[in-house]
Amino acid sequence: MLRWRLRAPLLSRAAPVGVPEPRAGIKRLVMPPDYSGIVIPEKPKLKFLEKAPAVPKVRREPRRLRDIRGPSQVATDFIQGEYGILALGGGYLHWGHLEMLRLTIGRAMDPKSMFAIWRLPAPFKPLTKKSLGHRMGGGKGPVDRYVTPVKSGRLLLELGGRCQFQEVEPFLLQAARKLPFPAVPISRAGLERMRREEEERKLQNQNPWTFERVVTANMLGMRRYLSPYDLRLHGRYWGKFFLKHRV
Repeated sequence: MLRWRLRAPLLSRAAPVGVPEPRAGIKRLVMPPDYSGIVIPEKPKLKFLEKAPAVPKVRREPRRLRDIRGPSQVATDFIQGEYGILALGGGYLHWGHLEMLRLTIGRAMDPKSMFAIWRLPAPFKPLTKKSLGHRMGGGKGPVDRYVTPVKSGRLLLELGGRCQFQEVEPFLLQAARKLPFPAVPISRAGLERMRREEEERKLQNQNPWTFERVVTANMLGMRRYLSPYDLRLHGRYWGKFFLKHRV
């Protein structure tokens, strides 16, 4: 009959209980960011914007879709800050939206180590509206409020200082979700990465039938149904909307 016996552990070879074994290795620590060149302005928070332009009389104008259509040509790059809110579509911002941005960011940011600046002008475009139950006709209605038109790809504001993107992203995202058009919080490095990925997606596209080629060849006579904006923007903008997945 075979008898199995367990061998006792070799206590003499094991390390004492509670004493960690020394291990040699190389520690790779991440260098902290350098904030030596950052200067906090005297008034770091967003300044108050007027509700209406300070002019005696404003000329009433039509609602032009071209004010919010297509890509933005201004305020597309950072100038002072490192983080901000990027518009991914067109729309109008009235004074309530601007005040919401000012209060939300002003309450969450640390004025001792952060600063914020506007990349938008105060509301200047008048919008008219007739009273409820008013008969049709009689000319254009009175000015109801003033708005700021925004195009896709424009930075609404910038935020910088001695801070990381993980610190400012939560309240920037909270403010971006309340806007009337799609917007995202973004950093300077994230904006460069987004543009680089867009160029790579355009170069690595394997589908030969792109919107530009189909329109240029006028297949099925489709130019009769397209506007000059579609021909110039290659179908990437539909009204105030930005079709980011279209190459």
